[in-house]
Amino acid sequence: MSTPSIAIIGAGVAGLTLASVLRVHGIRSTIFELDSSVRSRDQGGMLDLHSISGQAALREAGLYSKFQQYVRHDAQEMRAMDKHGAIYIHIKSEDNTDERPEIDRGDLRQLLVDAVDKDAIKWGTRVHEIKPSNEDANKYTVVYNGGHEATFDLVVGADGAWSRVRPLLSSEKPEYSSICFVELRISDAENRYPELFETVGRGSGFIVSDGLMLAVQSNADKTVRIYAVIPIEESKFSESNAILAKPEEARRYILDHFADWDDKIKEIILRSDDKFISRPIYELPVGIEWKSTPGLTLIGDAAHLMSPCAGEGANMAMWDGKELGLAIAGAVKSGEPLSEAVANFEQSMYKMSRPMAERSMSNRKMITSKMPSAELAAIWREQFIQDSLPREK
Repeated sequence: MSTPSIAIIGAGVAGLTLASVLRVHGIRSTIFELDSSVRSRDQGGMLDLHSISGQAALREAGLYSKFQQYVRHDAQEMRAMDKHGAIYIHIKSEDNTDERPEIDRGDLRQLLVDAVDKDAIKWGTRVHEIKPSNEDANKYTVVYNGGHEATFDLVVGADGAWSRVRPLLSSEKPEYSSICFVELRISDAENRYPELFETVGRGSGFIVSDGLMLAVQSNADKTVRIYAVIPIEESKFSESNAILAKPEEARRYILDHFADWDDKIKEIILRSDDKFISRPIYELPVGIEWKSTPGLTLIGDAAHLMSPCAGEGANMAMWDGKELGLAIAGAVKSGEPLSEAVANFEQSMYKMSRPMAERSMSNRKMITSKMPSAELAAIWREQFIQDSLPREK
């Protein structure tokens, strides 16, 4: 078949991975992205890239050696504690394997952006509509920036939770999980609060009790990023956001949830900077599928939005990008119809993503179930052991 025209909606890790794999195979793509630049907004904390998904995607895109320049080996430390500070799991960096090395999200996005053609990304572009082409029933037209139009053989929705492409394929919508991650930060924590930094460690920490959690991580710039995981009713988002906009009120609001936790742990909240960000957690139903439709598909959060409670979302997004890129390249080489290649990819994605979404939902429910910390830690320890075993790359 001739080389197809590919539109990717969204320059997150899913869309960028797809574009970088396509480029390796000599296939250009056009990426529509609302952000004005790669660093125009904070990309979040760090994540661990798994050998069978995130790392495999970087290998396929020819980026694995460059990835090694960003790997944070000292950040592979992990602790799980209860509200009294009792440590149930402590995995040191030197005890870790290469199965799940850490990288800051901003560095990962920059690495992927640098791997695509300079003119491939239409930064600062708002997509208004994706509609069937007037000329070909198997093509779709992207309407952007106030009326500009471009038609493509395949439009890939890599545009996250509230995808504009998904409604063309499925009636499923993200559902609120009942919990909110309130993000806090402590800048230059290692120098300003060395004792607190010692409590947190150089990697990730999960402090869980009473159906609540403080998730903490040390980023490359010495910032400690904190996520206070608390229940907030969806109907009260406006009220809670008004509180979080006022630092002192926000700090009291969060501390009220952790009132009987150890003072050393509450210091993490007390010492935070005066910026609080509400991140309500939404999920798509586990096992979401759709009727394969020529000219359209979904990857990443647009396809299988899951909570961050298993660390699988970004890895699955990159796996999706890799596999779809290989499917398209294979169709171009073999002459297989593009629609068949995409349909086969979708079936593989359903099979791969479902257990990841199930684990994410299961972990989220355990965190909020008031399960004793020791029991939860035992489950997490077993998960860590299984995840650290060498896998086929």
